[in-house]
Amino acid sequence: MPLDRFVLILVAVIGAAALTIWVAATLLAAGSVSPLLALAALLPIGLCLYILARVIGDRLNNREDDHYDKIEK
Repeated sequence: MPLDRFVLILVAVIGAAALTIWVAATLLAAGSVSPLLALAALLPIGLCLYILARVIGDRLNNREDDHYDKIEK
């Protein structure tokens, strides 16, 4: 496994754990004030998750970066 892919997996796992805690805290705080506020808090959270998924997907499927993995060092 290339080192950059391993680091990407580590960053993704740590980021997912931090994001899970942040989402839970945000929803609990918003839910204690108003249920509608909790629903409104889901919009930016969902947008951030969508952007993160697109960035990671593009990084893993980019053929230009794969060219440099095949060069012998």
